[in-house]
Amino acid sequence: MRLSLLLIASLLLVTACQATRLNRDFDPQRDFASYRSWSWQEPAVQYKPDDPRLNSGLTEQRLRTAIAAQLEQRGLRAAKPGATADLRVQAWLIVDDRQQQVSTSYGGGWAGHWGGVWGGPAYVETRTLDYQVGTLQIDLFDGRDGQLVWRGSAAQSLRGDAAGPAERDATIRQTVAKVLGQYPPR
Repeated sequence: MRLSLLLIASLLLVTACQATRLNRDFDPQRDFASYRSWSWQEPAVQYKPDDPRLNSGLTEQRLRTAIAAQLEQRGLRAAKPGATADLRVQAWLIVDDRQQQVSTSYGGGWAGHWGGVWGGPAYVETRTLDYQVGTLQIDLFDGRDGQLVWRGSAAQSLRGDAAGPAERDATIRQTVAKVLGQYPPR
């Protein structure tokens, strides 16, 4: 019984952590319908921490390709080289280490409907779970004044297993679609 309660609590925690949390912010004074072209604000992709396991040319290319495809779907066209774009795009890939404490209680007293009391000692087991949260943040800056006009992000707990290139590509495309699914603001 103790093991099954612990297992259920752990599964609920893992399931809750797998949910993608979306967030967005924007300048309501901007006319987003006037934005028609975009270009990269270099560096186009930034990493925190600047770790070579995270910061790779392969990851950057996947992000650039996925973002460009989603902007195209939203009617934004890549600006011609040398032309001033209406929007400048920059992405951040951020990984944070986090901890959560989980407590499970066992034993203790119970009162029956017949008036009797059954009991024993109560035990509380507290464990610390270490995990990582990955956040993809996409920033859109006005091409004329350089001000941030829109920011969208998706955060999710990261799994420990290593994914292959096809799975990494699919995950990045899905995450970028979720983030830019919030653009333009309505």
